[in-house]
Amino acid sequence: MTEPIIDVRSLSRSFGPLVAVRDVNFQVHQGSIFGLLGPNGSGKSTIIRMLLGILPPSSGDASVLGLDVRTDAEQIKPRVGYMSQQFSLYADLSVQENLDFYARIYGLDRGQLVERRGAVLELTGLSDRLRQPAATLSGGWKQRLALACSLIHQPDVLFLDEPTAGIDPVARRHLWDLLFELSGQGVTLLVTTHYMDEAERCSDVGYIYQSELLVLGKPEQLKQLPEVNPADSRRYELRVPSPAQHLAALRRLPEVRDATLFGETIHLLLQQTREPEDVLRQLGVTASAEARQVPASLEDVFVTLTSNAPKVGRVDPDREDRVESAEEPSGAPPLPETRPTRPGKHSTWTGLAAVLIKEFVHIRRQPTTLFFMLVVPVMQTIIFGYAIDTQIENIPTVVFNLDGRQQSRELVDALVNTRRFRLIGHVQSEETFQRSMSSGQAKVGVRIPPDYADRILRGEQASLQILIDGSDSQVATTAQSTAKLLGLNLSIQMAMAKGDALQLAPARDAFGRGTLPIDVRTRMLYNPDLDSSHFFVPGLVGIILQLVTLFLTSFAVVRERELGTLEQLFVTPVGRTGLLLGKLLPYALVGFVALLTVLAVMIEVFGVDIRGSIPLLLALSMLFMVCSLGLGLLVSTLAKTQLEAVQFAFVIMLPSVLLSGFVFPRSEMPLPIYLVTFAIPATYYIEILRGVVLRGADFIDLVPWVAGLTICGAIVLILSVLRFQKRLGA
Repeated sequence: MTEPIIDVRSLSRSFGPLVAVRDVNFQVHQGSIFGLLGPNGSGKSTIIRMLLGILPPSSGDASVLGLDVRTDAEQIKPRVGYMSQQFSLYADLSVQENLDFYARIYGLDRGQLVERRGAVLELTGLSDRLRQPAATLSGGWKQRLALACSLIHQPDVLFLDEPTAGIDPVARRHLWDLLFELSGQGVTLLVTTHYMDEAERCSDVGYIYQSELLVLGKPEQLKQLPEVNPADSRRYELRVPSPAQHLAALRRLPEVRDATLFGETIHLLLQQTREPEDVLRQLGVTASAEARQVPASLEDVFVTLTSNAPKVGRVDPDREDRVESAEEPSGAPPLPETRPTRPGKHSTWTGLAAVLIKEFVHIRRQPTTLFFMLVVPVMQTIIFGYAIDTQIENIPTVVFNLDGRQQSRELVDALVNTRRFRLIGHVQSEETFQRSMSSGQAKVGVRIPPDYADRILRGEQASLQILIDGSDSQVATTAQSTAKLLGLNLSIQMAMAKGDALQLAPARDAFGRGTLPIDVRTRMLYNPDLDSSHFFVPGLVGIILQLVTLFLTSFAVVRERELGTLEQLFVTPVGRTGLLLGKLLPYALVGFVALLTVLAVMIEVFGVDIRGSIPLLLALSMLFMVCSLGLGLLVSTLAKTQLEAVQFAFVIMLPSVLLSGFVFPRSEMPLPIYLVTFAIPATYYIEILRGVVLRGADFIDLVPWVAGLTICGAIVLILSVLRFQKRLGA
């Protein structure tokens, strides 16, 4: 005998305490149709996913086409086709677009694509529906399209997970005709189903029940099993009026081994010593009934085997005994009849308690919803009540002291003592002084002239220049008013020291008139009119760009997971890199268009011109976009539904808006939260935007922010790629 195409050896799969597949063994040979039957939840789909290499087995081994499913999964995928239980093609694409997509996924060139598309269209009869969107197809035609897509690359093995579920009998028959034709062409098929008539059409059948394979063989062989046809019994088909009413009475008779309802008839397994007429007389229906001996059907096989199977239940860790299945074996006494209760009066409040209980159960079983409801409000309270301080203090300040004597040093100390200015350093050159301002490291620059002390000692007015970064109007206004007030206070102190009683002016101007000793001259840089839009609009560009890329990416991936199309992609030979880039690049392009649009609005509507290099701004925007796309991908690996994706995305956007410096100055935040702001990518990008747009900063000025954004982006991408596996979760 030739080597099996599919070879399964002691295959098992567990999900925590739940055993989905337990010690399954079977083989499938070339050209055969292997039917894997069993009720819903018995483990059929799990077996297929393990054979396709998208779900790792917990134990045991399996091979497909001689390739190990654990180590050679990517070599298996190009040679197999998969049709999932749920329609998992793209509903918004047409029939032809779906076919072309999967042809390209499998690497078919244009000539092969046209040839194979024609072949599968002829096979499935879809030729006159090429332009029709998949969403508008009926159930049977959707299944034909799914079959066509799974055959486009001429697979050697075809896995069909309940391909006829939910379609009408005519469509089922047509689909099975196609499967027989494929089998005749040498294609090996593994079909899962819970329809017994479909089992009759398979060349080999395996019946799985509660994760265990109970029986394996050809349909005719299974019908001859001694458990199904005991030597001392015969099987009859009884046709009686109202058969369901007589079923319970039949099961109570001692000579009846089994009684099962089959449509309008009853299949009866009766001791050989008794005749069916005797049973009918006991029922009192001899005049209107008939009986004939029939061979066992596959349904008889599976009902018998299921009834005789050991009841496997979940083990309670606090108990040693097993919880028996609630399914009642055939032959058991019927449940006592109960009279239906009369419903009570209905009103507007009817069902309120039921709905309330159901919603509380939903909430309790959704951890992300609980996190969103309980943790996020705490975060908001802390941010608004503790981290956000609208009082401006500790404005970063640099001093260019060209004098250096005691009077100038006292002036610097007086600046710091106001608590509005935080000295971050002294500079020794004009270039360093200007770069400190253009890079955004300092919001205030104090230039003390070289003759400051001389003028003070001679009683002349000394000028003091204070440069203020006007890009943040709130900070700039505070710095300006504080500087002028400080100059006034120092002048008053000097005047009081000399004394008005002597009628001496504390200082004189160039024309000899009495004046204040210190002339504080403030100059607004970058935003001389203190227009608030110059501060908010560039930051808004960063928030909008993150919002667009984060939500689009996370929603796109999670939506495919919900619809099942992502699982269908996992089965194809597309590489993980190709899958990731294919998903992310379109949204990167959309994000880039959104960036250009928002920048155009910023310039044309708000009048905020870009002072720095536009190519530099676009290049660094692409760096931030990569980071945002990575965040979206990370959200998609954490969220299972689109609702969860919204919640996770909101949790990311909340600190991005409140803690990044977009609205509130970071310098006023408490130290622990200030340190947290460095973990937010938007923090760096907003500083880059304001630097390039408002201050005309060059790359050297932005090195600290570019380095921080690069590190954040690398961490986010690494985490996203590590979590995004081309297989189903464990």
